[in-house]
Amino acid sequence: MKSLVSIRLNDDLLQAIKAHAHSLHLSQADYIRKAIENMNRETEKQLLKQKLEAASLKVRKESMQINTEFSEIEDDPDA
Repeated sequence: MKSLVSIRLNDDLLQAIKAHAHSLHLSQADYIRKAIENMNRETEKQLLKQKLEAASLKVRKESMQINTEFSEIEDDPDA
């Protein structure tokens, strides 16, 4: 399904879109569509990276706690 979206662009941005679309032999609509698709991909990558970093920090913190507990046991085997 395709939907129509209306946007307002300043003249400089519109001229750049026209020039780049023409140089790539694309319609303005195709150029804008590809730009949005690229932005969506980059945003998804960034969000995934943030989730992975958060999970990594959580796991790292838990690992440090476990390492501390093991270290205490090694220092005092009767504990």
